[in-house]
Amino acid sequence: MANIFVAAYDGSPSGRRAVDYAITQAKAAKASVVVAHVLEWSPYSFLTPQEIEERHKRRGQELSRAETAVIAPLMKDLAEGGVSVSSEIKYGHVAETICEIATQKGASQIFIGRTGQSTVVERLFGSVAGTLAQIAPVPCTIVP
Repeated sequence: MANIFVAAYDGSPSGRRAVDYAITQAKAAKASVVVAHVLEWSPYSFLTPQEIEERHKRRGQELSRAETAVIAPLMKDLAEGGVSVSSEIKYGHVAETICEIATQKGASQIFIGRTGQSTVVERLFGSVAGTLAQIAPVPCTIVP
């Protein structure tokens, strides 16, 4: 079985720290890293067919923009790091989608950054890192 790590990346400094830590751990474990970028998407059942079509078009544009603006620069930085790195960009609930990616890839560990700043909403409903730590199918490392 291949040793695969999933590193959640949202373009933030804490996300980059999580990716960098995953890379360091992957070197030691001779593992590969999948960088997972998830765009939050909330489908609405009350949209008209025309609105759904327009939304689908925007969704494709957003995925393309995320690839170009967020993932491509990171992948370029990581290209010479000595670790096999690939990426996944998906829509969905962030924590659940990262878990799905980890399961699909057969990952043995997930890495995610912690911002260190809690909003009122996060205190009431939980952060992505907190949710991921609770539902992850494999060990989850929260990187400060």
